[in-house]
Amino acid sequence: MTVFDIFTLLGGLAFFLFGMRTMSGALERVAGGKLETILRAMTDKPIKGLALGTIITAIVQSSSAVTVMLVGLVNSGLLKLGQCIGVLMGSNIGTTLTAWILSLAGIESDHFLLKMLKPTSFSPLVALVGIILMMVSKKDRVKNIGAVMMGFAVLMYGMTLMSGATAPLAESAAFDKLIVLFSNPLLGLLIGIVITAVVQSSAATIGILQALSLTGGITYHMAIPIIMGENIGTCVTSLLSSIGANKNAKRVVAVHIYIKVIGTAFYLTLYFLLYKLIGFGFAQQAAAPVGIAVIHTIFNLATTVLLFPFIKLLEKLAIKTVPDKNTPAETTFLDERLLNSPALAVAECRNHTMDMARLAADTLRASLTLLTHYDRKTAETILRNEERLDEYEDHLGTYMVKLTGRALSATDSDTISTLLHTIGDFERIGDHAVNLLKTAEEIQEKKLTFTDAANAELQIAANAIREILGMTTDAFCENDLDKAMLVEPLEQVIDELTAQIKDHHIHRLTGGQCTIEHGFVLGDLLTNFERVSDHCSNIAVCIIQIHRSVFDTHEYLNDYKAGENSQFAAVFHDFEKKYALPAE
Repeated sequence: MTVFDIFTLLGGLAFFLFGMRTMSGALERVAGGKLETILRAMTDKPIKGLALGTIITAIVQSSSAVTVMLVGLVNSGLLKLGQCIGVLMGSNIGTTLTAWILSLAGIESDHFLLKMLKPTSFSPLVALVGIILMMVSKKDRVKNIGAVMMGFAVLMYGMTLMSGATAPLAESAAFDKLIVLFSNPLLGLLIGIVITAVVQSSAATIGILQALSLTGGITYHMAIPIIMGENIGTCVTSLLSSIGANKNAKRVVAVHIYIKVIGTAFYLTLYFLLYKLIGFGFAQQAAAPVGIAVIHTIFNLATTVLLFPFIKLLEKLAIKTVPDKNTPAETTFLDERLLNSPALAVAECRNHTMDMARLAADTLRASLTLLTHYDRKTAETILRNEERLDEYEDHLGTYMVKLTGRALSATDSDTISTLLHTIGDFERIGDHAVNLLKTAEEIQEKKLTFTDAANAELQIAANAIREILGMTTDAFCENDLDKAMLVEPLEQVIDELTAQIKDHHIHRLTGGQCTIEHGFVLGDLLTNFERVSDHCSNIAVCIIQIHRSVFDTHEYLNDYKAGENSQFAAVFHDFEKKYALPAE
């Protein structure tokens, strides 16, 4: 084996890892935020988690990626430790799919259909279709599917390079001497651990082992400890991801390590005991890629069968390993580990923004109640909520700016754009709730009373504000275009409504029914009403713009108000009748 063969081997490994990463990332983008929704919905029972972990890992082709996701979700307080254990076991099963795909490299046949199963036969066609999809299609999902195909083709090309580079080893005396070392099970176990820890991919270790098996020099007796070792080595990625995480996230990693170590210790011991007692006919046979895939699958399935009944015990063991230390578990608002899974991070940003939207609406509604029934506890709640809204805006804004630098699908980019535009409006709604609170305190302290007519008009305006708040929050949280279309007509009605109330106040003022001081307070209330409706309009317009890919706000509003279908006018008149002021 020459130095150029070594270069080729390392280059093949590089292609393999790059293809794996490209394919995994593109598969995540295809799945989008559905991964987050499914993870949170289907982890209530261990058996569901097991199935889910298997499917998701088979989809994203990386058990390490799934484990890091779980660490991030637990660190953010979105999942509990017990919900993750079944998923971790399932991820060990799902990751075996890669070995089966790589085993196709060992097919030897002149039959056309069987020959087409070899990576060297079909990978070029997969690459061709993939690049065509990426270059021709305008749909983001189709482009990502093309990227998956390209990643797969590059991965298989890397496998082919590694296989070709290791072929000369079959006739190498030095390799024969090195192979003798592999017969030591502890050394084989260590090799599997170290290689996987270095390349950060169990699939790569299996790929290297399958490539070496094509030389005919690797027996199953040698391969088994290496296969088990790579299962332990893959824990390094999750261990590194837990640095700086809270105790519950570290417990996820502890469970991951216990599953791998206990499974390896039990079955490796069992294998060598039986090997010494009864022997295995296949053990000294030359390993084949498909045989390695079979052993890899059997080991992970057997480990799951062994440990699945003891999920509760594994959880307790992890808690003992990472004790409480009499301090409450802290959660991270949005864990930066989730940035490695952009689709998941975008979904979590949206979830937090929806929480922010509901909090802003509830806070504003609470402030409206203080105008007629002042309550100190409600006032304190409003002030606390406003501080929380400030924190939401700060954390979400900072996190999403980091997220924009990641590889996002067009849909996720639109979502981030919407969120970045709307968090400021939700925060400002909270500010106006505090302004209304201060006005309510002024009314309380000065014992101001409005006329019955003024109170009736303010109640009508407050009801309109409640409706536009509810409509806007629902439109945002449900991503409902139809509801968003109703916001702007109501905003225009509120503008007219506040103008009419101001005119009526002037009439009452000239008639001596109220004072200038009443006018100042009334003006503050109406100004805040107008500003709240303006922010609701901003949010609704943003939702509509993203849906329709129209980004000129003034152009959109002008077109909508002057639309030939007179939709705006019809809705406007309905709201105008609903919130008409009583005749003076």
